[in-house]
Amino acid sequence: MKKKILVVDDEPSISMLIEFNLKLVGFEVHCVYDGEAVFQAIQHFRPDVIVLDLMLPKMDGIQVCRKLREQNNLVPIIMLTAMQDLSDKIAGLDNGADDYMTKPFSPQELISRIQAILRRLQTLPSTVENAPLTVGQIEIQADQREVTLRGQTIELTPKEFDLLLFLCKHRGKVLSRQQLLHGVWDYHFLGDTRIVDVHISHLRDKIEHNARNPEYIVTIRNVGYKLTEPAMKESLA
Repeated sequence: MKKKILVVDDEPSISMLIEFNLKLVGFEVHCVYDGEAVFQAIQHFRPDVIVLDLMLPKMDGIQVCRKLREQNNLVPIIMLTAMQDLSDKIAGLDNGADDYMTKPFSPQELISRIQAILRRLQTLPSTVENAPLTVGQIEIQADQREVTLRGQTIELTPKEFDLLLFLCKHRGKVLSRQQLLHGVWDYHFLGDTRIVDVHISHLRDKIEHNARNPEYIVTIRNVGYKLTEPAMKESLA
């Protein structure tokens, strides 16, 4: 069965270019041209990945992303932006986007990133053990893509889940941002590695007792991050 990609861009020339290239490699593609149209398209088309432009009429990409995540819709989102300002890219990630690309971009690079997302979602269930992974009071049921903290389910985006699982599998090991990009995003990222920092920040907000003083995901200055087993006192907090 063909994987479905929803393309959301108000510039017909860009939408047509993306659609043409995605169809060439076997994807089923549906295009809409404003933010409000996304929600009806999702109900009928049920995409596997959304390629979402930042600047859209009626509802911009950040608003769309935020609303989808508020509805607990975890479909992976790649944000497109013509803006070079890092703050705009970070805003997209802060509101639930899994990745971003800056226009102009290579269609092949977009295809590679979509394929990387799908590859991770498809291969994970068949390559993990059924036994849960446990770190402190965090339990990860990899085959079901579920995470609990102190017995309570926590909602993670697909990329947040992949990042936490990767850290857990390499617990105690210092991982550079490039290692995390390759291991979690499944490609050698060319550009700003801040995408890792943003997702780490989101994870800390959801799993740490105090995100400003993390006990699970520790920053190793000038290197990257490490997942650690918190002190026993955390369980008594």
